[in-house]
Amino acid sequence: MIGTLVLAGTPIGDTADAPPRLAEELAGADVIAAEDTRRLRRLTQALGVTPKGRVVSYFEGNESARTPELVEELVGGARVLLVTDAGMPSVSDPGYRLVAAAVERDVRVTAVPGPSAVLTALALSGLPVDRFCFEGFLPRKAGERLGRLREVADERRTLVYFEAPHRLDDTLSAMAEVFGAERRAAVCRELTKTYEEVRRGGLGELAEWAAEGVRGEITVVVEGAPEKGPEEVGPEELVRRVRVREEAGERRKEAIAAVAVEAGVPKRVVFDAVVAAKNAAG
Repeated sequence: MIGTLVLAGTPIGDTADAPPRLAEELAGADVIAAEDTRRLRRLTQALGVTPKGRVVSYFEGNESARTPELVEELVGGARVLLVTDAGMPSVSDPGYRLVAAAVERDVRVTAVPGPSAVLTALALSGLPVDRFCFEGFLPRKAGERLGRLREVADERRTLVYFEAPHRLDDTLSAMAEVFGAERRAAVCRELTKTYEEVRRGGLGELAEWAAEGVRGEITVVVEGAPEKGPEEVGPEELVRRVRVREEAGERRKEAIAAVAVEAGVPKRVVFDAVVAAKNAAG
């Protein structure tokens, strides 16, 4: 009989947030695949649980190699519990490969819902929550980071990002450059922990604050782009939109046509703006 893969959400800070089912699954699983076995040990001690099953490491460095082993355990009837350091597996954490491989072998996949830094930060941000998109971690290289941000510069939905504390000031500065210094945002730090902090303000203001140094686990929530009417889209904005599409692989002709449609202006207006920008750049 084929086994079951259980994705278990773990506390993002306060261990008291652990759902009751987490303790049950930790105690009863045949195999526990943990992103960090030392953190798992601290978690089980805090919950007063003694796992009966075998504990193996499952992190970015061995995820590809270990996935087939775990799938064979599942096909053989084992109940495999997957836990990461904090939050839900697969969400910017190991897990996707294992879930995809398990589904391919018709293995049942279920979850123990738990705390989520994405939803917690979104709820605390004070920004619109009816529609949002999670963008994960931005690229580390400055050019790639700017390119990724430009892709969503016109996104109307609220944006949620994870970021390392030592890169936060660079990221907020890049966001201010692409989205505008006045675009509202919230930096959520150390959620549910002793030194939890939610700093709200414009991206420019937050970038200045972060330049002084920030510690802890960081989630950034950014307000979506405001709606623009056709009369508000000037030449510089038209050129920027064409450039974004070209960087994404579109040919210039198709990019100009698409931007003209979305901006509600004739293609000739967009074409002239692109030519003028090219001539100005020399």
